This record gives sequence, structure tokens and C-alpha cells, in this order.
Amino acid sequence: MLQFARKKWLPLAALTLTMAAPLASVAAEQKSVAVTAIVEHPALDAVRDGVRDALAQAGYESGKNLKWQYQSAQGNTGTAAQIARKFIGDQPDVIVAIGTPSAQAVVAGSKRIPLAFSAVTDPVEAQLVKSWEASGTNVTGVSDLLALDKQMELVKQIVPDATRIGMVYNPGEANSVVVVKQLKELLPSLGMTLVEAAAPRSVDVGSAARSLVGKVDAIYTSTDNNVVSAYESLVKVGNDARIPLIASDTDSVKRGAIAAIGVNYRDLGVQTGRIVVRILEGEKPGDITPETSQNLQLFVNQAAAQKQGVTLSQALLDAAAEVIQ
Repeated sequence: MLQFARKKWLPLAALTLTMAAPLASVAAEQKSVAVTAIVEHPALDAVRDGVRDALAQAGYESGKNLKWQYQSAQGNTGTAAQIARKFIGDQPDVIVAIGTPSAQAVVAGSKRIPLAFSAVTDPVEAQLVKSWEASGTNVTGVSDLLALDKQMELVKQIVPDATRIGMVYNPGEANSVVVVKQLKELLPSLGMTLVEAAAPRSVDVGSAARSLVGKVDAIYTSTDNNVVSAYESLVKVGNDARIPLIASDTDSVKRGAIAAIGVNYRDLGVQTGRIVVRILEGEKPGDITPETSQNLQLFVNQAAAQKQGVTLSQALLDAAAEVIQ
């Protein structure tokens, strides 16, 4: 009996060792991705979800072979810096920073941990990278940069006689400062002028919009995170004063803007996620050229147009990827 027990124990031990080997291999292959966003709103949430989708498509699943962390700074740059320090201390394989302030906070804290930014209008102006070429550093990512001439063409289609264009923005957000600068250079050539209204915090958006009443023919909104996170307060002013709102964020059309030509932010997130996968699989972020999205869509909102005193042309409706009634 003793000999039989010893013979049975030996193969069981071998089996245990065989089973332990793949478990150790899975643990060794586990990757970690930490995602931070400056604020939560539909566009940035779509970026986050798109990143996660791309990771899942590549076989990286949270709870299996991927450690996934996500934190929002709730629009506070101080909180963004705290999140950046926390994530840097965790030493993940990649940090994904959604929005310029979050990306700037990570860059300020680490020159080593790979960073993939997303939904950053101008990463050069924001000092994340030195140029649009591969950076040679720990930073790469995807921009949501839009051609402002096309944006203003849309404004003219909706409000043909518009000459005074209002813009509510956060003067502390590099994305928005860049857009304001470019509009000041572009608009005079189109016979238009820019009227600015500062909203340093999300709670300032409504009052900033009210300051434009009687001074502008239309309001254009960029992807300013303060403005987008409080878009309903801007819409109320537009509806009450019958000032047409034209956006660059298609999700804002669903929330009450008349129209927008903008990127699909879920697709932007997937595009960012594919860069993250490349980094997880061994590429250096400094060897990956920053990208932009070419997948632009036109959204229009007929109900918003009526409330804001505008009749949309049939040609514009026919060109739209989505018409909200």
C-alpha cells in the first residue's frame, strides 16, 4: 500500500507543477493601464470607452490579463495633478490622459512612464511634444484638432449674415486658447469678428454666455472641457435669446446645439487604444508619431434650430450623418 501511495503522489506533484507554470505565465503577461480624464462629459467618456474597446479587441481584458484604472479630475486641475502623481507612483505600463490639463499633469510628473494623450487639440502648443513628428520621449497620442475654416463654413451655412461670433471658453485651457488665437487670425478674412467670454470654471459658463446676448449673431463652441461639461446652461441662453449655437463636438448637438462637424469621440478613443496596444506590445511611445482623426461627421438638431430662430436648408439636412428631431 505504501508503494502504491508514493507512486500516485509523484504524478500529482508533476501535474501541480505543470498547472502552476501557465498561471505564472499569465501573471507575468498581465499589463496595467491607468486612464485619467480632466472631467466627465459625453465626448471624453466616449474616448475612455473607445480605449477600453480597443484593448479588449486586442485581447486585453480587465480582471484577466489587464489591470485597468480610471479617475476623473472633475474639472479641477489640482485634482488632475494629484491623480497624475498617484498613477505615476503606481508605475503602470501606460498612462492614458484624456484632455489637455490631464496630459500636462502627467508630462510634468514623469519623463519615463509611457503616456498616450487623447482629445488634445494642439499637443505642440500644450507643450506635450515638440512637434507633430515622433517625439523621441515617453509621449505620443491622438489629437482632436479640427480645421477652423470648415467650422466657420458651417456657421455661414446656418447663419449666412453672421458677422459677430461669440465664444465662451476657459482661458486656462491651452486647447481653447489656441482656438481663440486661430479664430482671431481667420475671422477677419471672412468678414467676421470674435467676441470672447471667459468661463474659468464650469459654473461660469451660463453667466459668460449671458454676457454675449445682444453682442453676437451666433455662438461657436470648441471642445473646451468646462463648456462641454456645462453645455445645458449655454443651451438655455441660446434658446432664451434665440442665439444660434454651433459646436465642434457632435455630442453637444444631442444636448442642444444646432449643428457640429466634429470627430467621432468613440472612434478617437479606439484610435488611441490601438496606440496603447502598440506600446503594451513593445513599441516605444517616442517612436510613434502623434495622430489626428480624419473621421469627421456632421450632426444637426432641427428642434434646436427652431428654438434658436434658424431654418436649416435641405442640403444641410441631407449631408448630415445624424439628424436629431
